Amino acid sequence: MLVKRAKDFEEVVPQEPGVKGVRMRVLSPDEGSFVMRVFEVEPGGNTPSHSHPWEHQVYVLSGRGRVFIGNESFEVEEGFFVYVPPNVPHQFVNAGEGVFRFICAIPKVS
Repeated sequence: MLVKRAKDFEEVVPQEPGVKGVRMRVLSPDEGSFVMRVFEVEPGGNTPSHSHPWEHQVYVLSGRGRVFIGNESFEVEEGFFVYVPPNVPHQFVNAGEGVFRFICAIPKVS
C-alpha cells in the first residue's frame, strides 16, 4: 500500500505534448498500473483527434470543454466524468474563456 500527500499539481513540471496551448503534468508515473495526468488546455486550444488501444477515465476540474468521442460530442464542465473506450477516436477542446483543466487516468502501456 502507498499513501502520499498529493502535491499541488502546479508544482509538477509541465510537459508540452507537442500541441500548442496544451500542457500535461504527470502526477503518478511510477505507482500502480495506471498513470494519472492533469491536462490544461488554453482558450482556443485542443488535443489532437486520435485513438489507441487503451481507455481513458477523465474528471473535469475546471473550465468548459467539448469532448468528441467517436461520432458524438458532449459539453462538459467542472465535476463531469468522461469515459473514453479503447480504439475510439477522441478529442478534448476548450469551449470556454478560461483554462480547461482535467485529470486523465490511463493504464500503463509497455
